[in-house]
Formats: sequence, structure tokens, C-alpha cells
Amino acid sequence: MLSRKSFLIILLIDLVISSPARNDVGNRPILSGHSVDYQKPLELFDLSSVEKERRSVLLKYAHADRYLAGIDLNADDTIYLANQYSPNVSDYESEPPPSRSPDTQFRSAAAASRTVKLPLHDDVSGTLDLLYYGPVGFGTPSQVLSVDIDTGSADLWVPLNCKNCHGRQFSSSRSSTFRSTNQAFSVAYGTGKVSGTVITDSVSIAGLTVDHQAFGAVSEQSDEFGKQPNDGLIGMAFGTIAQCRQPTFFENLIKQRILSAPLFSIHLSRREKEGSSVCFGCVDSSQTIGPPTWFPVISKTYWTIGMDGMWVNGKKAPTKLTAAIDTGTSLIYVPSKLAIAFYSLIPGSKRASQYGPGYWTVPCYSVRQVELSFGGHRFAIHPEDFQLGRESAGSADCVGGILSTGDSLPPDLAIVGDEFLKSWYSTYDYGNGVRVGFWPDVNNK
Repeated sequence: MLSRKSFLIILLIDLVISSPARNDVGNRPILSGHSVDYQKPLELFDLSSVEKERRSVLLKYAHADRYLAGIDLNADDTIYLANQYSPNVSDYESEPPPSRSPDTQFRSAAAASRTVKLPLHDDVSGTLDLLYYGPVGFGTPSQVLSVDIDTGSADLWVPLNCKNCHGRQFSSSRSSTFRSTNQAFSVAYGTGKVSGTVITDSVSIAGLTVDHQAFGAVSEQSDEFGKQPNDGLIGMAFGTIAQCRQPTFFENLIKQRILSAPLFSIHLSRREKEGSSVCFGCVDSSQTIGPPTWFPVISKTYWTIGMDGMWVNGKKAPTKLTAAIDTGTSLIYVPSKLAIAFYSLIPGSKRASQYGPGYWTVPCYSVRQVELSFGGHRFAIHPEDFQLGRESAGSADCVGGILSTGDSLPPDLAIVGDEFLKSWYSTYDYGNGVRVGFWPDVNNK
């Protein structure tokens, strides 16, 4: 039987572990503390999926140093136009709009709501949520294909006359509004490469339609895409970095003033095939459990904000980075120096060079709170998202979900993917000076 003193010590420890994490500004609770479920069996680490993404992310951000320096950017007046309507945040914190069913979501833009919610599917594999994709209509009449939602790139593409593509393809001969160009198209993403030509046609998402939208007609794609459930991809970053040299679909919605507000918001489910969504022109209050924290965008290229540290159980590894918020990337990638400082805060952590550069392991069943810090505000990562699986059957070590980028990317760039965003509902606002907002996500209820 426990003594009274032993009982009080155990109770105190439990209260400390379960207390809400607090940020360094105003002591606002930001996410309830979580620990690993000791009764839940841990899956094994899947090196192939993670290593494929790690290599591809380096390709995706190969030009980041030039873009962030303002070199080779496309002209874009969308931000100026967005600031013309700049609604107050209270104007779009309302009840979520209805989801569009497949048989009604491709109606004309004139009949569409000014805010719409597009349901997404989650491609789940083991411990990873690999990508989130949803239906998009192309051409007249509309042909429905599925696209990956990617805030880390700025091009829309689907297959057309592609011999090595395995999903559905767009048929130009069936569209009365199709127009071809002689412009070549090629781009690398976090999951592979594609190439083809630029074409224009009508594009519709959940009833929102843009005529003469430029997008890539892909005739060749790398093998990585053949194993994915989506047909194409839609880039939601800024048109300044679009390889097609044209405004993005979302930017054209802003230019045509189709939306109630010049923003979109994203909820990502955790290992649930259904339940994720994009809210165009709105914030879906049913997916949030607290107020937002807003951050100004540093570079109108990627959705970039200032990152000032990483925390483990209240201890900080300080830094000064530009963080790209990227729904098209599963994990979190930071420069080597920061990765070393971060993992040094976790007792028992070790380099895992047997998997390749940039990997670390941590004890599977240690109680820890991992947080990223933006503008002095700390945001926790759920342990189930940070741990990528056990090294081997019977091992006490798990692979950590924060990887080093080595010397391949700019030394002041971090890439913050779905591992973080599953805990934080995110809003991407072209108005109000251009900003990103994080709301406590319903996943953490």
C-alpha cells in the first residue's frame, strides 16, 4: 500500500504532466499536455516512405534560397487586391459552410456560396499521414479528378496523355473550353517530379469556378506519383514562385472577388481517412477549440513566418529561422545545427546514421512535450505525430519526426509540415498585411 507521502508525490507528477502547456507571451494555454499511450503497441518505423519524402523535399526547395532572396520571382498583384477587402477576423469566424456533395460541387461560380468547405481524404500509411487530397473539376463539361492540397508550392497540374501515369487523366478533347500553349512545364515536389506543357481551361472547386485558369498538363511523372491515390496537385503558395508563370487558382478567386474573404483554412485529420477539409474564404469554427495566434508572412513566396526556437519539456533550443508552412510535406525539417541542439534536450536521443543523414532516435516511452516557437509563442506537437515508429521489434528507441536538412537547403530555412499542422488548424490570409494563423485544432480535444 502506498504511503500518504508517496501518493502525494505521484499525484503531483500527474498534475504536472497533464497541465496545459503555456507560451512565453501572456501565459495563454496553447495545448493540453500529451504523453505516449503505454498500453498502445508501437508500429515499426517505415524508412522507405520517410526517406522518399526527405530526398524529394530537398528537390522541392532547391530554389528556395533564390526565391527567399527575391530572385526569379513572377509579378503578382494579388496581395494589393486582397487588401482592398481585408475583412476583420470577426467577419469570417462563423458557423462552417456546408460541404459540397460530389453531384453538386461543380456548379457555376455565380450560383456558388462565397464560402465553401471542400472535404479531403487522408492517405494513411502506418504512423504517417502521407497526403491530403480532394476533388477538383476541369474543363467544360467538368471532369472530376483528385488533387493533393499543397501550401508549399504554387502550381496546379493533372495528367494529360501521360503514358506512365496510373490515375485518372484529363481529356482535352472532351472540353469545349480547353486551350493549349507552347509553354513547357516542369516542377519538383516533396513527392517527385512532373513535366509537360501549360494549358488553360475552366477549373472548379466546391462550386468556385475560374475560367481560363493556367495549369500544367503533365505528360511525364516520376515513379513516386504512381503509388499515390491522387491524380494531380494544387499549389496554394504564392504565384510569385509558380513555374507556369501565372496566378494560382486561389489568387484568381481573389481577383474575381468570388470569396467573402481572401483567405483559406485547413484542418488535417490524424490517421483518419475522412474528416480533413479546406475552407475557402472562411474559418471552420467546428474544427477549432480556441482563439488564433497570427504571424506576418516574411516572404510572399512560400507561406513563411519567423521561427525563434524549439522546446522540450520547458527547455529551449533558440534559433532565428524562416519557417515554410507546408501541407504538402508530412514531417518537419530543420538545419543541422538546430537539430543537434534540439535532440540534445531529449535524454537518451542518438543519431541514427544507419538510416541516412538527418535521422535521430529517442526513447519511445519517455514523457516529453515538444514545441515549436514562432514570435515567442510556443505550439506543441502531439507525441503520436513526433514519433515515427519503433526502430525494430523489441527496441526501446523510436525514430524522431524532426529531421535535419544538412547542407542541401538554406541554413536559415525550416519546413514545417503535417506533423505540426495536425495539432493546429491553419489559416492563410492574403489580406491584413498577409499572415498565417494557428488555432488549437479539434484533434486535441
